[in-house]
Amino acid sequence: MTSTALITGAAQRIGAEIARRLHQQDCNVIIHYRGSADAAKKLAAALNQQRNGSAQCLQADLSNMDDVKRLAKQALACFGQIDVLVNNASSFYPTAFQQASEDDWSALIDSNVKGPFFLSQYLSDSLKKQQGCIINLVDIHSEKPLREHSIYCMAKAAVAMMTQSLAKELAPEVRVNGVSPGAILWPEQEMNNKQKESVLEKVPMQRTGEASDIAKTVAFLVNDAPYITGQIIAVDGGRSLNL
Repeated sequence: MTSTALITGAAQRIGAEIARRLHQQDCNVIIHYRGSADAAKKLAAALNQQRNGSAQCLQADLSNMDDVKRLAKQALACFGQIDVLVNNASSFYPTAFQQASEDDWSALIDSNVKGPFFLSQYLSDSLKKQQGCIINLVDIHSEKPLREHSIYCMAKAAVAMMTQSLAKELAPEVRVNGVSPGAILWPEQEMNNKQKESVLEKVPMQRTGEASDIAKTVAFLVNDAPYITGQIIAVDGGRSLNL
């Protein structure tokens, strides 16, 4: 029976590449998006051209608990099951300590931690029944802080612990692992050449990675790692060696 994967934040960038990769490996995919409706629908249409009826789109704000519950219910209704949950959606922006607000706290903690935690909870029965897996997108800065991103780094540190905690909570039926990207895509916020050069100086491989590097690692954990759980794989060209 064809497996079904829900990928959050899958309309663009890394999430879209993960959706394409899992679809390529015969998964039905549910493309979650918050505001990028056009991109999500375009991706679903392209995937459905390859295999009719194999991709659907669902909208939800993961910082809104009513939306999270609705997303879980609608996702289960799409194909009747969830075998794979990829918690990819994430808010990312700087929060200088003296200027950080409660709104920043809520935006970054809720989207990165609360939403994925409760989505995992709501889908856990199906994941257990299907002997499925959860893949959380973490960040190499969950271990070493990024200047002026304290709330974001705290949130991703919580995602790392959530990965390990849920691996215990949901074993033996469900495997839970994480992938920590390094310099894969430049942030959507502008970075000048000097800032980019500063990042690359810390990467032993001296280049950025590709979204496909993350997608291939996710696909490995989904399809070829039946005895791996509670692990977080850094895909960073060695950057975490020099943080």
